[in-house]
Amino acid sequence: MGSALKSLTIRVLVVDDYEPWRRFVATTFQADPELQIIGEASDGLQAIDQAQKLQPDLVLLDIGLPTLNGIEAARQIRHLSPKSKILFVSENRTWEIAEKALWSGGKGYVVKSDAGKDLLRAVEAVLEGKQFISASLAGHDLGDLTDEDTTDDLHREKVCTPIPLQKVEIDRHHEASFYSDEHHLLHGLTQFIGAALKIGNAAILVATESHRDSLLPRLQAYGLDVAAAIQQGRYITLDAADTVSTFMANDLPDPARFMKAAGNVMKAAGEAAKGEHPRVVICGECVPPLWTLGNGDAAIRLEQLWNTVTNTYDVDVLCAYPLGGFQGIKYRDMFQRICAEHSAVHFR
Repeated sequence: MGSALKSLTIRVLVVDDYEPWRRFVATTFQADPELQIIGEASDGLQAIDQAQKLQPDLVLLDIGLPTLNGIEAARQIRHLSPKSKILFVSENRTWEIAEKALWSGGKGYVVKSDAGKDLLRAVEAVLEGKQFISASLAGHDLGDLTDEDTTDDLHREKVCTPIPLQKVEIDRHHEASFYSDEHHLLHGLTQFIGAALKIGNAAILVATESHRDSLLPRLQAYGLDVAAAIQQGRYITLDAADTVSTFMANDLPDPARFMKAAGNVMKAAGEAAKGEHPRVVICGECVPPLWTLGNGDAAIRLEQLWNTVTNTYDVDVLCAYPLGGFQGIKYRDMFQRICAEHSAVHFR
């Protein structure tokens, strides 16, 4: 490293799904004892989780990752670990991809086949606050992308679509929110429900008792008269586990029971809505109880039934999932299947 970085230990997180490449990086870094690899990840979700826990100085990030691509992972990492500098290292030589990577928050882009001569130089440049792009991508003008240029991105919700995903047609809003902790879950629910209630619409919350109780003071702090909304029938709360038990049969959601239960509560909420264009929003933790029991098929089937609801009724649905429930390779396929059933996926 340059003299300005001497005596510092640079903590590095290496993210790549190809184990031999991670070994190459480790071997390359042996040439500079200041570079300390403190963690490795093999997919996008692991990268987000590790970055949040370790708060590394530098993240070496591939793009073609399983579960969640590197560009979307970078956006989340910048939010959860804002001091971490991100250096993309990918075999992709397409300038459009490199440009998206840099605009997502990357401070450099190294083509893997050039890493033998470029990697350490790129690391040094990025740590010194400079931008580095492999010579094989030279000749393109991105401009001077600094942290100030993208400050707003840190405060704006990102809609993240893992790749590859099977496309499904969903007419209404049926979104998934993967939350990293209770604070982010409650914040997201407050914004989603609060915005609906404030304009006179109705909201249905299907959640655990602790989350229902914790949300109440937050909605009040949001400026809502929650007691009045409950009395008017515009705010309806249900227990997640109890609700799921009403429509399960042979360990799978029964479509007829589900539609009857959902239809009754949505009809009541819709009649109570007083907005200019009355709508109902539904926030649900129905699927996590099934996921906790290891019933992945039931979880997918339930999401498909919610698609039926959003295609039939004038409602918006937000499904909440704990992000930690999808760690590890064995959950990768299920994560993608769940994402594919939603019109948008958020990470908080």
